Parts: sequence; C-alpha cells; structure tokens
Amino acid sequence: MPNVLCVSYFAVLLLLASYGVHRSHLVYQCWRYRHRIKRVKALPALAGHHDGALPKVTIQLPLFNEATVAVRLIETVARVDYPRDLLEIQILDDSTDETQAIARMAVERLRREGIDMVYIHRVDRVGYKAGALDHGLKTAKGELIAIFDADFLPPADFLQNVVGHFADPTVGMVQTRWGHINRDHSLLTQVQALMLDGHHLVENRARFGAGNLFNFSGTGGIWRRRAIDEAGGWQHDTLTEDLDLSYRAQLAGWRFVYRDDVISPAELPEDVSAFRAQQYRWAKGTVQTARKLMGRLLRAPLTTGQRIEAFFHLTPHFAYPLMVVLSILLLPALLLMPATDPRTMLLIDLPLIVGTTGSLAAFYSQAEAAQGRSRWSAIVRLPMLIALGAGLAPHLSKAVFEGFRSMAGEFVRTPKKGTREGRYRARANLPLTEMMLSALSLGSVVASVQTNHYFATPFAMMFAFGYGYVAALVIAEQFRRRREVEEGIAPPSSGTPAAADETPLVTDLVT
Repeated sequence: MPNVLCVSYFAVLLLLASYGVHRSHLVYQCWRYRHRIKRVKALPALAGHHDGALPKVTIQLPLFNEATVAVRLIETVARVDYPRDLLEIQILDDSTDETQAIARMAVERLRREGIDMVYIHRVDRVGYKAGALDHGLKTAKGELIAIFDADFLPPADFLQNVVGHFADPTVGMVQTRWGHINRDHSLLTQVQALMLDGHHLVENRARFGAGNLFNFSGTGGIWRRRAIDEAGGWQHDTLTEDLDLSYRAQLAGWRFVYRDDVISPAELPEDVSAFRAQQYRWAKGTVQTARKLMGRLLRAPLTTGQRIEAFFHLTPHFAYPLMVVLSILLLPALLLMPATDPRTMLLIDLPLIVGTTGSLAAFYSQAEAAQGRSRWSAIVRLPMLIALGAGLAPHLSKAVFEGFRSMAGEFVRTPKKGTREGRYRARANLPLTEMMLSALSLGSVVASVQTNHYFATPFAMMFAFGYGYVAALVIAEQFRRRREVEEGIAPPSSGTPAAADETPLVTDLVT
C-alpha cells in the first residue's frame, strides 16, 4: 500500500510539474522571439490594402441582459475613429429584460447623429453568443469583423492600430490585449488581473512569436470575414466558440497576429461567485474544444513543436483535478511514507517544488515586467494566486469532467457591475467540498510537521488556505445578499438554482 501511494503521489506531482516546465518554456520563448514580437508593433496606422483603399468594418456587440453596461459600451464604440462610410456597428441583443429598451434608445439616438448602427434582437438564444454572432454575420456589411463583449471599452484608435495587418492577405485575425478598469478594487480583482496578464503577455506573445497556434479571446479582436467563413463559421457545440473557431481557422491556413500594445480595457468580476462561473465556462469549453479538435491537430500538417504547444494550450484545466487529487493524497502520504533525508530532499523534493512553483514566479513576473510594472508585485501576489487556484480546483474539476461527458451546454454569461451594483448576480450554494478539503489540508499541515516532512508544510498550508478562502468568500457573499434582501436594499432574486452538486451556474437576475 505505501508503494502504491508513493507512486500515485509522485505521478500526480510530476504531471503538475510538466505544466510548470511548459510555463517556463513560454517565458523563454518570450525572450527568444522578443524582436519578432516587437516588430509587429511598427505597422503604420491605417495601412490600406494593395490598392490603397481601406476595408469596410463591422463591429459586433453581443448582449444578453446587460442593462448596467449596454449604454457605456454602445457610446464608447460609437466614438471609434474610422471613416464613417466604412464603419457599421451591430448591436446583437438576445436580452429578455430592460436591456432591450435601453439599447434601442441608445442606437436610435446615435443613428440620428449619422452613425451606421443597427439593433438586432433575436427571440431565442439558439447557439447563445456564437449563434448571435453568426446571425449578425448574415447581414454584416464589413469585410472585417471586430467583436467586443459588453464590459469592454475599446479605445478610439483601435481600428487605426489593427486594420493595417489585413493588408497581408494571409492574416485572418488580430487579437489585442485586455486591460482592467477595476484591477485595484480588491485582492480578488488584483489576482484575476495577474492571471489574465499572464495569458496575454506571456502565453499569447510566446505563441505568436514562436509561430504556434493561439486563440481569439472572444472579445477585443478583429477577424477577416473570409477566414470565419472558410473555417466553417461560428459553431456552438462547445462553450468556448472563440477557441474552437480560432483553431479551425489556423488549421485552414490563416495566420493570426497578436498586439500586446493595443489595450482594450474591461471590467473584472468583483464577486467570487461570478468569477467562478466565468472560469467554469472557460474550463468546460476548453475541454470540449480539445475533444472536438485534438484528432484534427494530430493529423494536420503541423510541426512537432506546434502539436505539443497545442496540447498544453487545450489541456491546462487538467491541472485542477490533479491538484484536488494531490491534496487528498497528501495526508496519507505524510502518515505512511517515511520522511526523506536532507540529501533526498535536495535531489528530488526541491526540483519538484521549483518545477511547480518557481515556474509560476517566472511566468507572472514576466507578465508584470512586460507592461512596465515591478516584477516584485507578481511575487508578492503569487501565494494568493496559488491559493485561489487551489480554492477553485474542486469547482473547475467538475467543469473538466462535464466537458468530457457532454458537448455544448448553457452559456452562462458573467454578470457585470457597470453603473449599478447588484443588478446581476451569480448564484452559489454552500461550498461543502471546499470546506471539507480545507479541513483535510489542515490535517496535512499538522501531519507534515509531526512527521518531519517540512517541504510539504507550505503546500499543505496553501491548500488549506485556498479552499477555506474561496469557501469563506462564497458564504460571505450569500449572507450579504440575504441581508440586503431582508433589509430591502435589494429585492429577492428571481432565478432558481440549476441541478448541481454544489454551485449551480445560473445567472441570477435581481429585479
């Protein structure tokens, strides 16, 4: 039994370490291809096609019950600097609440000012966001299609900075970096910002620089319409339609460009329940996309390096069930396995720790340095980032398993605060799994000290804190919401929980 436990424990740790090694490789690629990454920023503004003419652009704004941010978005996009006769703006509204009236009024007002803006409302949500984008594409006038989610605030010079890339007929999509308008609202938003900066300023830059496949992030980017059509169009058999289309387009031969110097600010979820709902959708959808496309990737004319990178790109969420298994195995491993001598710790334990945590430090400090921020700010927040990742692990492990079990599913959009806090909420039930795992990990902390497994102590503490922190945030949010209802500050919610073991992922409309 101890041998089986030992093998299982180190197998899980080695798998997690492999993702750590991959993160380190991405950091290295950012440095290796730094000149190629920098060169793409030198493109002249509004460079035209070969005949000197600028292309017509359609900006699509998909909405679903976004009353708190709809006007802000529509007015911001109306200020985008591009020739009026070459710009169309589509409001793709699937809303079932007052967002319909709010958006219609904003569109009518801006149309009177001479802006080519059209309001399109569907009576159903077939295909969710992918269905709305596809529906709008049928009447879109643009050769290029830019897309912004409801919480984004694209800069006025967005099109000036990116349209020129499409003078190259092989370019199918240009993705820009996300900014964060509420980065400093709380420790939770600071850690979220760091996570997203890692994706944009390390992963995307490294993949683009190395010539590997990377993805349109669902918003803050612009497509060549022909690339969408030739890739098979928007499909809604996964919850990450952006990742799915991105891979299909690149497998069809289209080239993607990443611009980290063009920033589209957006709002981060300020409630942990909303953040978990967002991460759940991304995790489940990524697994579904891996199921759908991994076979095609293996058969496609790609290099070995491109295939390996695509594998790590499509499977990062497998780290979450591995983390849960590791935290469960930790206590019996500490009790049944003898403590290693100092030499073994240096030869085995220390390299594994560096592989799993040292790579995170390098990864996120690189993300901070790339935007002119102090590397130290990433190091300081790293323990909190690891703890939050651990706290999310049980919930996102369920998303991974559901992604394996079924395709598609309900697209639960992330609630936005915007101009009216509390209008939209994500619901969550009592986080029993996180509470039990926190208690188990506290036992591992005690056992690690009593059995002289000192290298395991900080990890056990991180698991215990992470599970407990997320559970405490969810419970505190629910109590605060209940108190607001009882005091009349907020009306009772009208949503009903979805069938789930712990956290139903249903957006709750507080009306």
